[in-house]
Amino acid sequence: MPVRHTLALLTALALPAVAHAHSAWLQPSSTVLSSFQYVTVDAAASSDPFNLNHRPLGVEQLVVLAPDGNKVAPVNVFKGELRSSFDVKLEQKGTYRMELVRSGVRASWKVDGQPKRWMGTAEAFAKEVPQDATDLQVNESASRLETFVTVGAPTPIKPTGKGLEMQAITHPADLVSGEPAVFQFLVDGKPTEGVEVVLIRSQTRYRNKLEEIKLKTDREGKVTVNWPQAGLYWIDADIKDDKVTVKAAKQRSLAYTATVEVAPQ
Repeated sequence: MPVRHTLALLTALALPAVAHAHSAWLQPSSTVLSSFQYVTVDAAASSDPFNLNHRPLGVEQLVVLAPDGNKVAPVNVFKGELRSSFDVKLEQKGTYRMELVRSGVRASWKVDGQPKRWMGTAEAFAKEVPQDATDLQVNESASRLETFVTVGAPTPIKPTGKGLEMQAITHPADLVSGEPAVFQFLVDGKPTEGVEVVLIRSQTRYRNKLEEIKLKTDREGKVTVNWPQAGLYWIDADIKDDKVTVKAAKQRSLAYTATVEVAPQ
């Protein structure tokens, strides 16, 4: 086997298990701009962030919010085998928010000893899943995937008060290598302790380790990030609680994912 192939195999085997989870991400061509123009955004899920090696993300539910809070329709939407892509025309000064928000219910049960699985909306659950099913297990889930692009001066990013969100105490347009940044994580609008946060810098294929930054929120729901290098970073946060809306569910899984860019000093 050629030396380069041997090294690639050893590198893949050496990566931590998190690398094999399919990570969803949005990757804008630029995150800070000085003038009005277009930005192109890629959307995909992959074994590690920003590497095109698994599948495209569906962007049918994508919402782009302009700095004034109004929705902006993406253009030139494209879906390929490994990624989706779209353009956004930036015509206002301030921070744009691009988001994919999803929620649903997962259920599993047995019929004559054989496992059955179902996934859908909370409304459909009551109609399609037998409430007296054997070994019925139900879990609610809600996720938010987003990124930000700022034209000129940054403007505030307001939380919605639903699910798991990140309140950027340090604005995404002001992230600089070597300077600490503070993020606060909210569950249904309230600062939450114990949220597990993982950050991974891009270009993982060019290093032997993921170099994850693992943090956990304090009593105020905050984490402080000390950026080791400039670059594009994938932020993933997860927590589970029992604040369900479907009576049969015992647990709610909340996930938050964002892409931010850290500038060099």
